[in-house]
Amino acid sequence: SQEARNGVGLVVYDWLVQEAPTMKRVSVAEARKRLKGLLDEVSSGHQVSVVRRGREVARLVPPKRRGRRLPALGAFRASIRVTGEPVSRVVVRARREGRY
Repeated sequence: SQEARNGVGLVVYDWLVQEAPTMKRVSVAEARKRLKGLLDEVSSGHQVSVVRRGREVARLVPPKRRGRRLPALGAFRASIRVTGEPVSRVVVRARREGRY
């Protein structure tokens, strides 16, 4: 391959696989009685499985975290000064010179 000819080696990643912590399981009746407490647990990052007759019927999970908003880029863009020849002209000229 091209990488082998250029002396670039193969990179192998070894991932450590960990089992997820055991999820708390509660019956539907218990979930009805303790909903506020279960929601407090979920809001702190835990998951709760709600079961009916031994089968999971629902899972309470914390919401996905929102990504941080990036700062406005207006001031950054205004600070950029473009000088020199446009890249498109440079590319076109290089292509023409390379062909002939």
